[in-house]
Formats: sequence, C-alpha cells, structure tokens
Amino acid sequence: MNKVTLSAAAFKPHASPATWLGVMGGGQLGRMFAHAAQAMGYKVAVLEPSSDCPAGHAADHLLCASYTDPAALVDLGEQCVAVTTEFENVPAQSLATLAGHSFVAPSADCVSVAQDRLIEKKFFTDCAQKSGVMPAPHHAITCVADIDSIDESFFPGILKTARLGYDGKGQVRVTSRIEAKAAFDNLQGVGCVLEKMLPLAYEISVLAARGADGDAVVYPIAENVHRDGILFTTTVPGPNVTADCAARAQAATLEIIGRLNYVGVLCIEFFVLEDGTLVVNEMAPRPHNSGHYTIDACITSQFAQQVRAMARLPLGDPRQHSPVVMLNILGDLWFAHGSRTAVESAWNQLLALPGANLHLYGKDDPRPGRKMGHVSFVAPTLAQAQASLQAACKLLGLPI
Repeated sequence: MNKVTLSAAAFKPHASPATWLGVMGGGQLGRMFAHAAQAMGYKVAVLEPSSDCPAGHAADHLLCASYTDPAALVDLGEQCVAVTTEFENVPAQSLATLAGHSFVAPSADCVSVAQDRLIEKKFFTDCAQKSGVMPAPHHAITCVADIDSIDESFFPGILKTARLGYDGKGQVRVTSRIEAKAAFDNLQGVGCVLEKMLPLAYEISVLAARGADGDAVVYPIAENVHRDGILFTTTVPGPNVTADCAARAQAATLEIIGRLNYVGVLCIEFFVLEDGTLVVNEMAPRPHNSGHYTIDACITSQFAQQVRAMARLPLGDPRQHSPVVMLNILGDLWFAHGSRTAVESAWNQLLALPGANLHLYGKDDPRPGRKMGHVSFVAPTLAQAQASLQAACKLLGLPI
C-alpha cells in the first residue's frame, strides 16, 4: 500500500481555537466516536446526508450533504485537522479528496480494499504467506456462465455481492447451481462472490489499532454469535477460544494491518473450523459492532483508540479489565409479542441486572433488523456476565 506521509506532530486538543476532528458518516459509530473525542477535549464535525442521525445529535457541527458533495468536502477538510470514516461504504474517492486538506485515517487506499470482496480476498491471499491464514475457497461471479463453470464442490455456498454488503445484506445461501443462478438473478446480476461453506465451529473477531508511526496494538479475541447475518452477542474472553487460536488470529491481524500501512482501528472477522483451522472472512476499516464491549470492559475503548490514532497521539492500553458479554439491541424488540406499533422495552428492569451498561443510539424509528443499541454485562467472572445475559434475554423475550 502507499506510504503514509505526514509530519511527526500530533493534533493535540486545544480549547481556543478548538481542535476539530471530522467523521464521514452519521451512524451510531460516529456518535460513539464523537463522545470519545469530546471527552478528550476535541470538537467533532460530521458529514452525513441525513439531518436526523445519531452522530449528528452528538457532534459539535453537522454538515448535512452527500458524501461526494465537493463544497461540503472542502468545508470538512478545512475545518478539521484529521478526518476518519465510521462507514466502510463512504466513497474512497471522497476520502482521497479530503486528504488534500486534512490527515485522513484510514486512507482511501485502505478503505477501497475493504469495499470490494474480490480485492479484499486477493489481499488476504497475498498476506497468507506471512499471516498463515487463507480466506475461504471462493469464485468470482460476473455472469451466469461463471456459475456454470464452478466445480460442484463449491455447493453449498454463500453468494455475496462484491460491493455494498453488510449485516447480512446482499448475502444468500445456496445449495445448488440452480439456486445460485436464481439468487444471482435476484441480486440483479451485480458482481458477486460465491464462497464455499465450511464446517464452522465458531466465529471470532480481532480488533487492532495502528498509529501513523507504525506502532500497533491488538485487543483480546471476541467470540461472536450471529443471527440472520447480524451480530447477536459478543463474549470476551471467548469461551471456546484456545490460547493457540488467539495467538494465531492476533498475529495474522497484526500482519494484515501492517501490510496495509493502516492508520486507525481495524476489525477482522475469522471463522474457526471444526478441526481448528483459522479462516479469514472479512475486515471492517473502522470501529466495529463486536468491539463495543471495549467501552465498558477495557482500559481504552475502540473509539478512544480511533481518536488517538487519527490525532497521531500515543495508542492507548487495550487491556481488558473484566469479563464481558455484549448483546445487540435490534428494532425487533419494539415489536415483540406481535405488537403492530412500537413499544419501548423496560430498560429500567434491564439496568437492574448485575453489571448492565445500556447504550441506546438515539434512533427514534425502530425497525426489524435495525441496530438501536447494545447492552454490555461486565462482571468479575465470565459465568456471572453470562448469567446476566440470560436474564436479559428472558426479560426481553429473546431466545438464547
């Protein structure tokens, strides 16, 4: 990847004139970034097309414009000494434009790798000689003829759009060539990747951060459970994660983040197969849903770490001080028990559970599948944290 060029000076927070940091994207990740940056003395500007967005509620200044709006990009770049992104599908070209005015972390080159599954998988494959971890067997699909040419061993598989897919969107499980063709047609013939399904034991993610000076830190391994392609729970330490698996995943992550010459927080998701083989799945060039546990259970949260990296400050201590289980709160909860109108959950009862830390994202339009918040259960032991999770699921009507 391209070498980062910059002076050695940090962008230290100042009260007058204020030191501004910028965020591309107005979602909940931008909101939590703003909270962390403001706690450290910065002011935060957000560029987002929607005027009613979680990050906009928290930011000191909201630029309501398209991510590609030339005037808005100039305004953001001139106001902010450094800019980051909270959304991987922000156009890489916009980040490149901003780099003409501000320090941008992560860079447009890094983000562009994560925006295309084929490019991403090629990059992982190129890294494998040193990382020791390969992606799942896969095949590029650009037309129906590509499906005809695939070996039968690729089925069952998962057909994924090469671009703009996240949280289960743009992904279809297929058990045969006929199903793959139907799914490709339903996805309107956009470029796709067919991945072979593997004998999965469990899923993990590794959160890392790297500074512009090349220093990098890695967080404890998170074990994740997904439902319908959306993260359901994250448990740290992962009950199934062996010391050997953790070491291999962390080493592979550090190899990948270094090879990218990445600056900022990066999350990489891995599959652990039944025989213990580690398979790299995908990366997110930003703080990640599975890293929310760091807010309540680590010395330095992933959002404070992102602030430090983009401001060229020393990276923070990633150590975990307590076991934790994080539960995603989706809009489905507002429509539990067959309700046709949104009904708020009993958050007061949830907060009565031991170790509960509730985070709601300020969204007033709950919808099924929409991330509305999360709750982290921090406890002296993992068993106690898991007991609080089970009590929360019973309270909220969620199956364990």
